[in-house]
Amino acid sequence: MTPLVTAAVLLAAVTHASWNAIAHRITDKLTGFALISGGGLLIGLALTPFAAFPAAEAWPYLFFSAAVHIAYYALLMRSFQLGDFGQAYPIARGSAPLVVTVLAAVFAHEVPDGWAAAGVAVSCAGLTGVALWGLRGRRPDWAAIGAALATGLTIAAYTVLDGLGVRAAGSPLGYIAWLMAVQGTVLPLYAISRWRGRTLRKLRPYAGLGLLGAALSVAAYALVLWAQTRAALAPIAALRESSVKSGSRGNCLTAQHA
Repeated sequence: MTPLVTAAVLLAAVTHASWNAIAHRITDKLTGFALISGGGLLIGLALTPFAAFPAAEAWPYLFFSAAVHIAYYALLMRSFQLGDFGQAYPIARGSAPLVVTVLAAVFAHEVPDGWAAAGVAVSCAGLTGVALWGLRGRRPDWAAIGAALATGLTIAAYTVLDGLGVRAAGSPLGYIAWLMAVQGTVLPLYAISRWRGRTLRKLRPYAGLGLLGAALSVAAYALVLWAQTRAALAPIAALRESSVKSGSRGNCLTAQHA
């Protein structure tokens, strides 16, 4: 974790929290995620001519990750629908680093040393504290908590898949471009099939906000993928979840304007 890698992951954390806050601000969750996913598709296609084509070894990881990302979007939408952002966001993001540590040890043979393991543990403990603070004075919404935990498992799964995939790809930019292009087709097509002739009417009011969210989403994950080619997966996953602090602030601002 060089200073440059650390700075890249922290910047990714801020941009990631920002696009999640944008997604939460769009009342119709399918509209918001269709715009963000579809915007990612357009950005990915625009990047492909300028990036090296990923190596053949990377494509199984890329396709599997795209499927997990789609499940992640579906579960995140469900989490936002069932519980408030301040509760769902820290649970979803905070449950991932510990699972990433285990999966990285098994599949990437990255066993953290004492300091790295302590850092992951401190991160998970802090994120758990944020989630519990969000529950103070209220009865737990177990359906929302369950959806958020399932979201966290998908985060851990695609983090490890993409960490292995981007290392095999030979081009972080090529990998993110094609990942966005592959995964970005499903949600927009599903939304269009649901809306039929109402698509433009649904998208128009939030088009600018949704496309901004898409740009932030692609930038955040591109930074993480680049970092994963230069450092171990578990510390990057733990550091990235500092986005929960920014995400919680975003929720406060959203609540004030609701």
